[in-house]
Amino acid sequence: MTPTHVSVLPAEVLRLLDPQPGETWVDATVGAGGHARLLAQKAGRVIGLDQDPGMLALARPALDGLPVTLVHANFDQLPDVLANLGIAAVDGVLADLGFCSDQLADAARGLSFREDGPLDMRLDPTAGATAADIVNTFGEQALADTIFEFGEERKSRWVAKRIVERRKERKFETTGDLADVVRRCVPRSGGIDPATRVFQALRIAVNDELGSLDRLLAALPAVVRPGGRAGVISFHSLEDRRVKHAFRDRDVWDARTKKPVEASDSEAAANPRSRSAKLRVAVRR
Repeated sequence: MTPTHVSVLPAEVLRLLDPQPGETWVDATVGAGGHARLLAQKAGRVIGLDQDPGMLALARPALDGLPVTLVHANFDQLPDVLANLGIAAVDGVLADLGFCSDQLADAARGLSFREDGPLDMRLDPTAGATAADIVNTFGEQALADTIFEFGEERKSRWVAKRIVERRKERKFETTGDLADVVRRCVPRSGGIDPATRVFQALRIAVNDELGSLDRLLAALPAVVRPGGRAGVISFHSLEDRRVKHAFRDRDVWDARTKKPVEASDSEAAANPRSRSAKLRVAVRR
């Protein structure tokens, strides 16, 4: 299958991270392989991680012939991955925290409410609880807290109440079923679908996305050599705040970006997904 995903901020990634011949880099979120390919064309070796085995299979043909080693692992396992490969430190790490368009387009993954599919949302479909497990088993308070904390949905209590009421009749099984319930109790705001924040919250909870990011950021100082670069592309404020805070540690990092770098008008027009992308880069002291 040919990937449909287009990597965001490609020129900015190369300019700010500046991979050089002979260097060893990590693409912590391979996805369809776009960024890994860019890095591998400049550097000596790239270690590519992804917790979704389907993404590794999708990326492999695009990376054929390039010095890329693909590993099925979450990026918070980076220290162990490098240790297993006998690598003490690398010259740079890039983590694009966004979703691959090919993942979102696969209704069977349950990551999007645009097409009806099973209420799953796991990035690694081989492990862990699903979104349906959370929606059908969490208490009302725990559900409201999850939706508010991870989705920043102001009507989280009302949404949780309606979910608990509805599941007494029958369990939630599909994305469309959940989206319909949310839309009936949350008014539309501008062009944003009322289900957007609730789905974000559940996806973050299912995949422990913020916990994984915190563990990656904590691990970076030990795996990036002095003078090495680290870059993170985030797509919402919960992620960006964490990256901003980590890169402000002057004992460890020199921030190369005082403010996050965003897509140009031309890129945003050509690739709408890039409109919310924010790239922060820092150099290891």
